[in-house]
Amino acid sequence: MEASLRESAAEVPLHPVTVALIGPNAITQLAAAIERLHGGVTTRSVFTEAGLAHHLDQPPSEMVDEADVISLHRAGRGLLGDTAFMAVAGLAGSLTGDYILGKRIPVAARTLLPRLPGFIASRVLARTIVNHAWTFAGSGRFGCQFSREGVLFTIEDSPLTRELSSTIPCCHYYTATFERLFRALVTSRARVSETRCAAAGAPDCRFLVT
Repeated sequence: MEASLRESAAEVPLHPVTVALIGPNAITQLAAAIERLHGGVTTRSVFTEAGLAHHLDQPPSEMVDEADVISLHRAGRGLLGDTAFMAVAGLAGSLTGDYILGKRIPVAARTLLPRLPGFIASRVLARTIVNHAWTFAGSGRFGCQFSREGVLFTIEDSPLTRELSSTIPCCHYYTATFERLFRALVTSRARVSETRCAAAGAPDCRFLVT
């Protein structure tokens, strides 16, 4: 699969990020997901363990230090366990997608994109995601390729996998966010899977949209 992607893909250059900041949804939507799945007491415990209780008392509305996001994911995994936190991160990603659709995507685009042929709509959306990668990839390096198989996103040195070791892909936050956007703006049949993950020893994290 990777060989065919390399051979037939139209590449979008890596989008380097020099400022290690991430959008506030990475904090606020994770808080909402923990509370929905595990309650307020557990939410407070996770944020306190991460040293970020102040983000519950006064939710951020501007970009936050990527170190806060890294600490929050580490604390969540430590207190909830990998399986439970995967569900939390996935829900947080879906909620982030909902926020983007409601607050960041113009009504005209939400109306027009689903009416376009899928391959055109997917490219427009993918390029938009590339252009805004600085809001969610932090100091990671984001890239995108197109092929007949679909859209392939890559993140080198992803903040969510830093200092993390796992036997399975674990970037459920990104996977769910991408899937929510593609299902709403391209086709309800869109599926996003993380095909490899830096936490499992890969050189980068890869997300295939089909």
